[in-house]
Amino acid sequence: LRILFMTLGREVCRNLKSEVESLAYRLSSMYDKTMDTEQNLMDFETLANACKALSHPARLAILQTLARRGPCICGEIVDVMPLSQATVSQHLKILKDAGLIRGEIDGPRSCYCIDTETSRGLRERFGRLFGTLENCC
Repeated sequence: LRILFMTLGREVCRNLKSEVESLAYRLSSMYDKTMDTEQNLMDFETLANACKALSHPARLAILQTLARRGPCICGEIVDVMPLSQATVSQHLKILKDAGLIRGEIDGPRSCYCIDTETSRGLRERFGRLFGTLENCC
């Protein structure tokens, strides 16, 4: 820099320094926006997976049953659903894979409950999403 300063002069170096600082600020701002966009995409992916898991009436009914009864054995859910045990198990697997419910296997029994932490996070994400959509049209 000293050689550059002596060669170019004080005013040119000040201008160059100002340009470099401006570029650094713009790059930092772009990085923040990119990180924000990446986080939004991850949030949207989480929401999309949850919506996909919730897109079947039987899975909504299963969640409603778990919300009303609390933790349930798979057989208890089958008893209140007009579906076979295999079909209910498949729906439970989809809900579990999406992180909407937790399941613990105890021998031949599987006990399921709503994952309250995940549901709380989804409510917050949906709230942010729909909060931003209220400002349109």
